[in-house]
Amino acid sequence: MAQEFRTGSFWRAVIAEFVGMTLFVFLGIATAIGNTHNTNPDQEVKVALAFGLAIATLAQSLGHISGAHLNPAVTLGMLVSCQISVLKAALYIMAQMLGASVASGIVYAVRPTKNPATGDNTLSSDLTAAQGFGIEFLATFQLVLCVLATTDSRRQDVNGSAPLAIGLSVALGHLAAISYTGCGINPARSFGPAVLLNKFDNHWVFWVAPMLGGVASALIYDFLLQPHTEPYSRRLRALRGGAEA
Repeated sequence: MAQEFRTGSFWRAVIAEFVGMTLFVFLGIATAIGNTHNTNPDQEVKVALAFGLAIATLAQSLGHISGAHLNPAVTLGMLVSCQISVLKAALYIMAQMLGASVASGIVYAVRPTKNPATGDNTLSSDLTAAQGFGIEFLATFQLVLCVLATTDSRRQDVNGSAPLAIGLSVALGHLAAISYTGCGINPARSFGPAVLLNKFDNHWVFWVAPMLGGVASALIYDFLLQPHTEPYSRRLRALRGGAEA
């Protein structure tokens, strides 16, 4: 792990996560900020497409550098799936949170002064925290499942574009959840506006639900839907050995 820490490719990957997250949150929130709570159906489609196309574009642009996780829930899912080390996962999440905060500050600084929208994720007024948790959990579950399935190196049948499929998954999650929670499905994206505005009402929902959704998706995919031939302990040792090599 210490050896991995000293490699240039490691830090290039961390920087790519920061740059990608900054662009992703800027593009997404800049699109969403025109409507306070996305009550206009046309605005919901617009925001869903913006977030989805942003992920597809950035995954295609940065995937070869960092894997283009751009989401702590995806990073945690990859960690549970033994595709990334603990050290890299921790620094990815820190970079993602920093990028989201920087992007939120930029959007807040350049928005029209009369625009009250801030782009923060909040639960709908008629929704309980438990209901919001369920929506965020399932919307993130399908996203991380899509990431794991489309990037599975054991597959020979994926002839299309993995970044496009992941982008469509993000758009799908937004279309399903945006009217209820504003659609977090990405703790860093929710964190950026929250820390800028110091608004943390029910903020735990936008962290716990997506992170658990990512873990559940990784466990179900790796152990039930598409089990690996080698034991989990051997994969974990191989990951540690690769990080130390």
